[in-house]
Amino acid sequence: MTIISGMGGNAGTQSLTIVVRALSLNEIEKENGLRILGKEIVTGLINGLVIGALVSIIALFYDFNPWFGLISGMAMILNMLAAALAGYLIPIILEKVHVDPAIASSVFVTTVTDCLGFFFLLGLATIAMPHLR
Repeated sequence: MTIISGMGGNAGTQSLTIVVRALSLNEIEKENGLRILGKEIVTGLINGLVIGALVSIIALFYDFNPWFGLISGMAMILNMLAAALAGYLIPIILEKVHVDPAIASSVFVTTVTDCLGFFFLLGLATIAMPHLR
């Protein structure tokens, strides 16, 4: 559980660093905002797939239950996507409400990724409970 939420926090913080830098240099505008969001989503998906596959393999060998590996990997993929979205959206929203995103973003992104990481893992485990030991 802590690996999934922790990796999401790291990925979200990296995304928000890129967005806060772009905001401070006035590089994000209406014309390119969706393109940047798309890049963050693709990056989150690629990171989620690679790290999720590694987590799945480790979880599989830990418990020798393919469902546990699948659930762990899916939770990682979903949390990395959520981290990319939070890392993009939270600084943008804070900028719109005239709060310095460099100061306030990391707390919100970490909270989102921690809560969603636990939610994804425990929610998927609840759904797959009949297949787990």
